[in-house]
Amino acid sequence: MINIEGLHHVSLSVTDLEKAKEFYGNILGFEELDRPNFDFPGAWYKIGDLQLHLIVYDDSETLRTSRNIESKEGHFAIRVKNYYQTLRYLQEAGVEILLKPNSKSGFAQIFCQDPDGNIIEFNVEQTSIRAQ
Repeated sequence: MINIEGLHHVSLSVTDLEKAKEFYGNILGFEELDRPNFDFPGAWYKIGDLQLHLIVYDDSETLRTSRNIESKEGHFAIRVKNYYQTLRYLQEAGVEILLKPNSKSGFAQIFCQDPDGNIIEFNVEQTSIRAQ
């Protein structure tokens, strides 16, 4: 048996580190962390108690070529405190989004993608959006 303590980080391939850092650091407001001096470029970010590791890898086989936001594609999800505040913020920042407030998952979801097409979900429990 594996005794799991929790999820530590999600790692994503990106092709343009400056564009990725603009999106994750400046638009989404993730806190950048110190990163070891690897022999390849990248960036690490803090998301709550977890981390997001960006790795510049032009030959990645996980990069999407479609700019269509599809929630069935691989993605990672971030729980937010307020659905409508998150929605307004992303809209004001000019981020293209896909809304699924009544998803069968039980989560009210907002999907977007980074400059390389990596998909991010922001969500809350559906019952909480009635109170917001």
